[in-house]
Amino acid sequence: MCRGGRRSVRAKRTAVKRWSALAGLAVGLILLAGCREVRVKTLAVGTTTVLGGNQILIVRDAEALGKLGIHAPVHYKSEFGAVLLMGPHDRTGYKQIVESIRATPERVRVVAFEQAPADGGEPTPAYRSFTLWIVPNSVYRRGVRVEVVTPSNEPIAVTSLP
Repeated sequence: MCRGGRRSVRAKRTAVKRWSALAGLAVGLILLAGCREVRVKTLAVGTTTVLGGNQILIVRDAEALGKLGIHAPVHYKSEFGAVLLMGPHDRTGYKQIVESIRATPERVRVVAFEQAPADGGEPTPAYRSFTLWIVPNSVYRRGVRVEVVTPSNEPIAVTSLP
């Protein structure tokens, strides 16, 4: 076999590999586009002295998050924050437990509750516990209902994406 023939066979193999790689990438992108699973990061949990009742807030800029007394590295160009606030409390040690988050195109349902301190806590100025989730902007849909309920399905807070 002449040397030019080998190059031709190698070129054909390389072309086939490139084609199959591109086809695999295209299939992968199509599957990702149809994928409903979204990676939501729990970025922070803690307490804030901003008073009020139970609520879920959608945060689209650093100023709104700062007003809650929460400082976190949210990249607002590509993601937004959802903050669950619960309380107020006058004893230390309350923390949020999130059992599940389920999403459909029309609704996001969070099952959560607060766990009281085992030792009863110490007296403290009023505060609320919070959980901050970071969500990609790609799933942001105006009007989607976000509801938070207890494990026994009692409502805690509800909002809609503005």
